[in-house]
Amino acid sequence: MTELKVDRDIPVAIVEDRVRTREAMQALVDGTDGYRCTGSFGSVEEALDGIGGDPPAVILLDIGLPGMSGIEGIPRLKQRYPGVLLVMLTVYDDDQRIFEALCAGACGYLLKGTPPARLLESLREVVGGGAPMSPEVARRVIGLFREIRPPARADYGLTPHEIRLLTLLVEGHNFKTAAGEVGVSPSTIAWYMRRIYEKLQVHSKSEAVAKALRDRVV
Repeated sequence: MTELKVDRDIPVAIVEDRVRTREAMQALVDGTDGYRCTGSFGSVEEALDGIGGDPPAVILLDIGLPGMSGIEGIPRLKQRYPGVLLVMLTVYDDDQRIFEALCAGACGYLLKGTPPARLLESLREVVGGGAPMSPEVARRVIGLFREIRPPARADYGLTPHEIRLLTLLVEGHNFKTAAGEVGVSPSTIAWYMRRIYEKLQVHSKSEAVAKALRDRVV
């Protein structure tokens, strides 16, 4: 996974149907050094038509949208723009929507009302390999996936070192903090994560964490 350099602006697109909320989010992103808004859209359909050939690094995506819902839009957006990271920003904190969004490929799940500084921090966190979540959402995710017990522990051929790294990610570490825990560089962690993604047949950290919990890998 390629990390954006910290001295480069993070390009962000916003998909939110409420005009005042969308404009406030755009003003926050454009008004903060290190970030820029590449487009704001009122629906998934508008985003699919309007993002064009220079996609952003991150899309902040609402769930309750006119037409296609944000969750329904995740696979469409990922198919059209494979490298884009999708972070949900929504009022919904119920288990079903959280589960569906993460399984569909969302890389983060934030609740509206997240303080502006934390929202901006989450954008930088997700491009660095993290999976930002509001605290109440993170607690629900851990509880939700640990309630799901398959008949037997799945074996994906992970090495003890890979299982240790995956455990750190389940515990909430990002690539940088996990690197500090095991005494290697973040680029080495990224290399191991590519191997883990291949073995688990997933494409993002959030999918790997979800599958590890669901299949009792850790």
